Amino acid sequence: MNDEAKRLFFALDCPPAQRKAIAQWRGELGLRTGKPVPADNFHLTLLFLGAVPLAQINEVCEAAGNVRKPGEPLRIALDRLQVWHRAGVLSLAPEQAPQALLRLVYALEQAMLPFGLEETAREFRPHLTLARDYRAPEPESATPPEFFLRAERFALFESHKGRYRIVQEWSLI
Repeated sequence: MNDEAKRLFFALDCPPAQRKAIAQWRGELGLRTGKPVPADNFHLTLLFLGAVPLAQINEVCEAAGNVRKPGEPLRIALDRLQVWHRAGVLSLAPEQAPQALLRLVYALEQAMLPFGLEETAREFRPHLTLARDYRAPEPESATPPEFFLRAERFALFESHKGRYRIVQEWSLI
């Protein structure tokens, strides 16, 4: 990617106290494979945009600001540990995704269509990535995952050299 574009995605941020609790729980799994995602990078991706030309970022933000909001905070249970073998990802996911979350993602997808940013349509699977390059069966957990991600805002993030930075945020209320 050149200096004329930024690698962007929409996501729900994970509050610091929750990051710490999830990282501690992950530590108790005793993982022997994969690369743990830094707790500072914990988030729930809504829509990956990829390389967005600098000239389009303001328009992308304006379009995101106009999407229909749920009108209340989102509460997503992260109660399922799962391995995506093909992608090599260990993640926490909801057993059941809230309808308000699915509607928000659909609204973002529709708002981003005019920009033609992400050519490959992917099915939305809400998750929080715990480790990448994970090549083992699902680890045993002494305590089942029972985390609730509560979000009052969604954000546009920039991914740069393994770090995530919020570019802009919008209220869900």
